[in-house]
Amino acid sequence: MLDFLAENNLCGQAILRIVSCGNAIIAELLRLSEFIPAVFRLKDRVDQQKYGDIIFDFSYFKGPELWESKLEAKPELQDLDEEFRENNIEIVTRFYLAFQSVHKYIVDLNRYLDDLNEGVYIQQTIETVLLNEDGKQLLCEALYLYGVMLLVIDQKIEGEVRERMLVSYYRYSAARSSADSNMDDICKLLRSTGYSSQPGARRPPNYPESYFQRVPISESFISMVIGRLRSDDIYNQVSAYPLPEHRSTALATQAAMLYVILYFDPSILHTHQAKMREIVDKYFPDNWVISIYMGITVNLAEAWEPYKAAKTALNNTLDLSNVKEQASRYATVSERVHAQVQQFLKEGYLREEMVLDTIPRLLNCLRDCNVAIRWLMLHTADSACDPNNKRLRQIKDQILTDSRYNPKILFQLLLDTAQFEFILKEMFKQMLAEKQAKWEHYKKEGSERMTELADVFSGVKPLTRVEKNENLQAWFREISKQILSLNYDDSTAAGRKTVQLIQALEEVQEFHQLESNLQVCQFLADTRKFLHQMIRTINIKEEVLITMQIIGDLSFAWQLIDSFTSIMQESIRVNPSMVTKLRATFLKLASALDLPLLRINQANSPDLLSVSQYYSGELVSYVRKVLQIIPESMFTSLLKIIKLQTHDIIEVPTRLDKDKLRDYAQLGPRYEVAKLTHAISIFTEGILMMKTTLVGIIKVDPKQLLEDGIRKELVKRVAFALHKGLIFNPRAKPSELMPKLKELGATMDGFHRSFEYIQDYVNIYGLKIWQEEVSRIINYNVEQECNNFLRTKIQDWQSMYQSTHIPIPKFVPVDESVTFIGRLCREILRITDPKMTCHVDQLNTWYDMKTHQEVTSSRLFSEIQTTLGTFGLNGLDRLLCFMIVKELQNFLSMFQKIILRDRTVQDTLKTLMNAVSPLKSIVANSNKIYLSAIAKTQKIWTAYLDAIMKVGQMQILRQQIANELHYSCRFDSKHLAAALENLNKALLADIEAHYQDPSLPYPKEDNTLLYEITAYLEAAGIHNPLNKIYITTKRLPYFPVVNFLFLIAQLPKLQYSKNLENHAGRRNGLPQARRPRRLAAARPGAAHPAEAVSLPLHGAVPGADRPVHPLHSGAMHKPEDPRDACRGRGCPALPGGLRPLHKAAQTGC
Repeated sequence: MLDFLAENNLCGQAILRIVSCGNAIIAELLRLSEFIPAVFRLKDRVDQQKYGDIIFDFSYFKGPELWESKLEAKPELQDLDEEFRENNIEIVTRFYLAFQSVHKYIVDLNRYLDDLNEGVYIQQTIETVLLNEDGKQLLCEALYLYGVMLLVIDQKIEGEVRERMLVSYYRYSAARSSADSNMDDICKLLRSTGYSSQPGARRPPNYPESYFQRVPISESFISMVIGRLRSDDIYNQVSAYPLPEHRSTALATQAAMLYVILYFDPSILHTHQAKMREIVDKYFPDNWVISIYMGITVNLAEAWEPYKAAKTALNNTLDLSNVKEQASRYATVSERVHAQVQQFLKEGYLREEMVLDTIPRLLNCLRDCNVAIRWLMLHTADSACDPNNKRLRQIKDQILTDSRYNPKILFQLLLDTAQFEFILKEMFKQMLAEKQAKWEHYKKEGSERMTELADVFSGVKPLTRVEKNENLQAWFREISKQILSLNYDDSTAAGRKTVQLIQALEEVQEFHQLESNLQVCQFLADTRKFLHQMIRTINIKEEVLITMQIIGDLSFAWQLIDSFTSIMQESIRVNPSMVTKLRATFLKLASALDLPLLRINQANSPDLLSVSQYYSGELVSYVRKVLQIIPESMFTSLLKIIKLQTHDIIEVPTRLDKDKLRDYAQLGPRYEVAKLTHAISIFTEGILMMKTTLVGIIKVDPKQLLEDGIRKELVKRVAFALHKGLIFNPRAKPSELMPKLKELGATMDGFHRSFEYIQDYVNIYGLKIWQEEVSRIINYNVEQECNNFLRTKIQDWQSMYQSTHIPIPKFVPVDESVTFIGRLCREILRITDPKMTCHVDQLNTWYDMKTHQEVTSSRLFSEIQTTLGTFGLNGLDRLLCFMIVKELQNFLSMFQKIILRDRTVQDTLKTLMNAVSPLKSIVANSNKIYLSAIAKTQKIWTAYLDAIMKVGQMQILRQQIANELHYSCRFDSKHLAAALENLNKALLADIEAHYQDPSLPYPKEDNTLLYEITAYLEAAGIHNPLNKIYITTKRLPYFPVVNFLFLIAQLPKLQYSKNLENHAGRRNGLPQARRPRRLAAARPGAAHPAEAVSLPLHGAVPGADRPVHPLHSGAMHKPEDPRDACRGRGCPALPGGLRPLHKAAQTGC
């Protein structure tokens, strides 16, 4: 008969593909459930107010025209709707495709059943398929997986969220109008059931049977599948569990399938007492908490509560006397087998001979261990008991009492069992690999012994006191030939013949009185020993490994294992070498991957890699989570070390009097540092003992695991320090900015020093990790902050800076800014507000208009550079760019709204244009014309002025940032700065040459050189923000005239301030020479007065000899005022009034 799963068996391949697809769909649903956009939940009031009018549930379908008309009536809602579509269409489409796959799955299954009934597959019907071993497994699995899909969807993706996603897809996708769209059917299948996975939520009536019946399935098929599951052991698991008390564990997989499939025929649960009693007696006589798929647990006492027949049948199992009996039994079993396992794990106990002689005993011990672990983990799990259900709580309390439950002892049993299994499996794998070679070796040795004995009795080889005996000589030669004739491939016959040969050798020794010769006896004993070894070796079969794989299944604990995480971590903290035993536990847990991957692999499905990566990735993430305690403990020790080195240990001077040596010795603190350092080394050694391990399809390298763990802990601590360190009180006077930056700088320096200290003890590149992770944190926060200015947001799963394994934490915003970089930027903008401060360009300093005190200066950017590094300054610069673009866009909207749509203003501007034409001639009576135009346009200047002041303020800040970046680049990386400057000049020269002579080369459109070099130049501060193009616009009518009017309208408000000469020439009351030009050149790219012409409100007015005070109606203060002396910056003058070049450049003195 043709193999059901053969490639040319269309019937078998069709159902195999369906089942394979089912497992892949469940993996996709589980994967997507972790990426549900929070906005679809509409949990907080902010989301409800903002998106409540554009996110709809299925009530939308009752009148879509009404809802759409409401949107069209409000342009701001249309903009929000379009922005929401652009940000979420990709993930919504992914969810829709998953939902569509679920519907397609059941449609395909129904079509397959129809094909079987209609005879499409020759000689195959549902009945014949159910008679085939593989066929009945696949048919049962197909229906079971559909039920699991529905349950997973309802548990992981709430009904309201599903409806909102489906409606959003319907509104935003063009596919809804296609002819093959089955949107209606998908919506009917996946509409909200009213179920909630929240603790204490009430179960909807007729749930989940009404949910399962939304797509009709053949009743006869369901009935036959239930009948087959009731009567058969479809997976032949009972052979691996011969003891009757293990029967329910052997049938656990089948029991889970039956539990799910019974919901397709709820009449059995409600009224069929006999059937339910049979099911409970067979599958649930001693257990009521089951795992239905990859650790999803169900308590039958709760699940079957609404069903009369099921509830009645389960009463015997849930009887308190039975509960007590089972709990006591498993408590006794776990204590007994734990002692056995600990005995087996003693060094040198598990030898090859011992293992081969006691295989049944070892397997029995493994069965008892795994059955006890399974029962105790399932029935004591918190997820299996609703705390609001009195009966369930009572049952669980009794279990905890009667089983003497101790999670640490259960975890230790799991650890030891996993280690025992791992050792046995490795031994068997090695023995199987060497089986034939060893067997041939023993056969050869035994045959040679017999040949040598034959030679001894021939008289040719004289042996002490052995007479010639031709009969024995011939007999031993015959035995030698018999041994050589043993066939490895026919293990049964070879084993039987080997036993006969052993008996013959024993008899010949006894009957021929060979005991008197010790050497002959020794030869015979050795031969018998080799023959015994051959029997042992021939009995090494792969079936033992298969049995161990079956009984060692830990898929039920895929989610429950997380409850033991704290115990694992505490064990590692106390004893880092515990990692080696945990390795065996993780490998045991990896066996759970066989369940979803088996059918996918058999079907040669392309989904194999995707599903394997998902489950393997989940397990590796859990391994990382458990082992993260090692980096956490290391950092805790590091903080203590840094504290000791910073505060307690005095630095030893280069020259020291021997009398003071004892004072500097500080043996106590130094011993504590050595002790903590040793502890760090021990933790490192512990994780490296784990060895490289293949978890699923992902190779876990302990060294990489350690490095990732250190990175994760560093990211967590640095991100928290940045978040907490840069929270400002806007009412504080003076500003908290500089003190907070200094404090944060000290914290960051502590982290940096700790990394320098740790790198040699844990064998990592500390500086590399520090720079990579700090830059990632800052760039990610800049990206999130800039999202506020983007229409299409960058989600976490799209970000190039966010990582699954080393995630950057997100914090709840404390003000309008999303991140610390936004708070820093807005605080700088607040304290340098042009309405409150005056920027003196020559000094790169801001002064308060009222008090004339210095508010801040270029030292601020030096401090940011020290605290946040180049990445921080770059991020700040990038954020300012986004802010400038936003302001310019607002400015354009304002220009069009206030000027181009105001008929009065337009008429005034036309009149002015006519009055000043032609432009080449002198305007007659210009004062009257201009004042008249200004008076008629007075209402537009306030908004105009605000926009220009904001952009100008941010441009000055960008200039200061560029100055600091360029200076630090030339100071710290002079070769990079020189190379960039020269390359920039060369490129500009080539481009200029091309425009003079088009035949010369120019970078093509696909050449990324210019884009790439721009990023480097901006990072090094080699650019001029004033020459930057921020936005492109169409030609704006009257723009030059409006700017001209604006300038002459504001000029009277500006007044020349003589005392700026004092500010420029005196510091701390000490006369100083003006800064020579070479000092200005020390900060390449520094803003010169000439460069500030583009922004007259913040620099020099064209034609003026001195810089002017922006928007100040009177003199800043009188020259003779004693406050003329500028408040110093703490930069003491050196002899001769000179300062060190780099310090002068840094402070702008």
